[in-house]
Amino acid sequence: MRALIVEKDEDGKTSASVQEIEEQRLPEGDVTVAVEYSTVNYKDGLCIGPGGGLVRNYPHVPGIDFAGTVESSDDPRYKPGDKVVLTGWRVGEAHWGGYAEKARVKADWLVPLPDGLSTREAMAVGTAGFTAMLAVMALEKQGLKPGQGPVLVTGASGGVGSVATAILANLGYEVAGVTGRPESADYLKDLGASQIVPREDIAEAVKRPLESETWAGCVDAVGGAMLARVLGQMKYGASVAAVGLAGGAALPATVVPFLLRGVNLLGIDSVMQPYENRLEAWKRIATDLPMEKLEAMIQPATLADLPGLGADILKGQVRGRVVVDVNA
Repeated sequence: MRALIVEKDEDGKTSASVQEIEEQRLPEGDVTVAVEYSTVNYKDGLCIGPGGGLVRNYPHVPGIDFAGTVESSDDPRYKPGDKVVLTGWRVGEAHWGGYAEKARVKADWLVPLPDGLSTREAMAVGTAGFTAMLAVMALEKQGLKPGQGPVLVTGASGGVGSVATAILANLGYEVAGVTGRPESADYLKDLGASQIVPREDIAEAVKRPLESETWAGCVDAVGGAMLARVLGQMKYGASVAAVGLAGGAALPATVVPFLLRGVNLLGIDSVMQPYENRLEAWKRIATDLPMEKLEAMIQPATLADLPGLGADILKGQVRGRVVVDVNA
């Protein structure tokens, strides 16, 4: 089987290359999956790149997402021929992941592929799209409904932002997309954004803890100063779903928006989500994400492309969703 192997030398330097390896080298697990597609997330870039980022042991196969067909199973929930998808659970970080023609994992980490969704489409969604759906679900549980005003999506041309924009627009929300790349405006409008917000208009925190009430909700993939600024612009009782920290982990904000406007800050974790939540999110993805919009996000790739793409995503140079055909 072919796999992208990341190795570390005696000097601590890492390198990644596509190699032929024996299937017996796969780690222990209940289910062996013939992987069809994977994708590229920010964490994948960290695991592929210099220093190895989140990787503990070498040699290592990255790839935090994959979709494919069950080849063998010791768990009664899955049988050969079943289509499955995996995101999270530190696969691709602490456990060998999806950048290989086969993967072996615990059955608890898998989710049956929903009807109407192909393995390729599932990886166009991946952790990024799964996280976007969790964010939308969290906002809805806090009372967000179409017609209440514009919903802001920061980092809108990235993986999470692209899918969040498409889902929200498809559900009837007015979507405002934040981007630092003017050339992405047409792309975001095609996904359903009705308003484009230049990043520089909202990137810096201001001394005033409250500004005009503007946004009925927000999916924030940036964090840092931008999140602090957005909190002061939320409508009374509105919520922000925090999904990322591309702009930094620090939050230079005050508690005033929470105390005077009842703003809610919702943390979204995609890695350790319980099984039932995963099922619900994937079922919603299959119905609420327009597949023609998803197709427009896809950048095809192979295992050989991954070292370069891993570097690109760390620089913010990957738009939309990369779909890796591991067998090409």
